[in-house]
Amino acid sequence: MTGGRLAAWLAVPMRWYLGVLFIEACLHKIAHPGSFALDIATYDILPLVLINITAITMPWAEVAAGGLLLVGHRTRAAGWMITGMMAVFLAALSIALARGMDMSCGCFASQGAVDEDPISRLTVVRDLVWLGLALFVVAFDRGVLGVDGWLRRRSA
Repeated sequence: MTGGRLAAWLAVPMRWYLGVLFIEACLHKIAHPGSFALDIATYDILPLVLINITAITMPWAEVAAGGLLLVGHRTRAAGWMITGMMAVFLAALSIALARGMDMSCGCFASQGAVDEDPISRLTVVRDLVWLGLALFVVAFDRGVLGVDGWLRRRSA
């Protein structure tokens, strides 16, 4: 197996992992948009006028990107979406940590669960790993397992 083929096959479990991760992360946010809006507001980065619309739309972008990665359709676009979201999350986390804020990340639980999802340098490292996985998927996923590959093989 060549290096390119190996990387394409390695990208598949990474793609699936990120898909499940982002779908799991959005479930709480979709079910409790008010709590998620409070989480966003706690970072004190966005103007007040953008908090509610972000709390309502961001989880649906997460579920869309996660779902596309799971089924392997529009994989590069979904990978770029995840990459962009991870970059924004990392910037927000870094700002909050630089300000010395003691708060929940808001990634998987609401502000009421600070003990379950606190921000820390480890949160930044975790998110950097996820960013790296997303970039790997963008660079190397070739649709070996998924809708993209099936459509390509079908049209050939």
